[in-house]
Amino acid sequence: MWRNRNVWIVLIGELVAGLGLWSGIIGNLEFMQEKVPSDFHKSLLLASGLLAGILVGPLAGRIIDQSNKKKVLILSGIGRLFSVLFMFVAIATGSIWWMLLFLISLQVSASFYFPALQSTLPLIVKDEDLLQLNGWHMNVSTIARVAGTAIGGLALVYWPIQSLYIISMIAYAGILAFTFMLRIDETAKEKMLVSNGPRRDGFKEVFPMLKGNMPVMLTLLLTLIPVLFLGSFNLIVINISEIQDSSSIKGVIYAVEGVAFMIGTLAIKYIGKRYSTKSILFTFVFVIGLAEISMYFVANPILTLVSFALFGFSIGCFYPTALTIFQKQVPKEYHGRFFSFRNMLDRISFQIVLLSTGAMLDLIGLPYMMVIFGVFSIGLTTIFLLQIQKRKLSFQIPTA
Repeated sequence: MWRNRNVWIVLIGELVAGLGLWSGIIGNLEFMQEKVPSDFHKSLLLASGLLAGILVGPLAGRIIDQSNKKKVLILSGIGRLFSVLFMFVAIATGSIWWMLLFLISLQVSASFYFPALQSTLPLIVKDEDLLQLNGWHMNVSTIARVAGTAIGGLALVYWPIQSLYIISMIAYAGILAFTFMLRIDETAKEKMLVSNGPRRDGFKEVFPMLKGNMPVMLTLLLTLIPVLFLGSFNLIVINISEIQDSSSIKGVIYAVEGVAFMIGTLAIKYIGKRYSTKSILFTFVFVIGLAEISMYFVANPILTLVSFALFGFSIGCFYPTALTIFQKQVPKEYHGRFFSFRNMLDRISFQIVLLSTGAMLDLIGLPYMMVIFGVFSIGLTTIFLLQIQKRKLSFQIPTA
């Protein structure tokens, strides 16, 4: 796998793009903190960008399946690069409306870029290397998140906010250059599309495919369970900082969770050789639920870090496994639409969790909210596991 130039292009490109993405996110938070005093208005602003991505999702999936994936990656990369220009205007004018245009254009570009990238990974490596590539890809994304937030925070100390978006533009230009160097063989896909004819049903054909592939359907539902933690992650960290009366704990939490995640993505290659796919998926979703329940003791810094380490390691093992199931068991002619559908589902779930978390934190507080999250996660996982045992479904990833 490591002799494959496409693998290096994708991983280095992800690192560069991630640095730009997370530097930009730090800039977004800084700009909103100054210009948007209301938390509710902040959520509406962010939701507008997510909504744009959700609405474009069905079209993006159809286009990805019918088009050359490298071309989709390049065009969406150009869109992402030029979207940053809106933020320079927003900063110069102090206008939230220009930031809204930035968020919408960025999310629309992402609706094409990320499903196309996930559909591309199975085309550049052998099937037996796909789980390892997924793990490394997520690992690099986490490194970029940790490094990007650090660079963004450091840049704000010495330079104006515009510097963060300059970093973003340089990074997006870098990933665009890397994308041009990709060599992807889509001959088989193109022949298949010619024989089957153009598809115009968007997500309509995804639902019958899911109904006829229960392992994929249940794995897709299982991926929604970690969203309870992931969707509320930033609000949880802010509340822990307030409970422990420590601003430094935020950086420590991000670091511990990020390192644990990277260890998980490396460990899953060896865990996957010893245990079944079903055991891996359900074990780590159960651990995520336990990590959520253990957050009841958030007043204790040590237990807090242990909880985040458990969560980070678990999702580091869970997500590469789930993604490999999707890439291998979903027919390739459905990849674009399926990953666009999954992307849309994630966006909707994140927004629901984000808004619900804000309300629950005001009503019952963080400790009790996390216990509810954990009990819900374990209960839902148990129901799914009983359904699988009843139907005698196999989750094993095909080896060829």
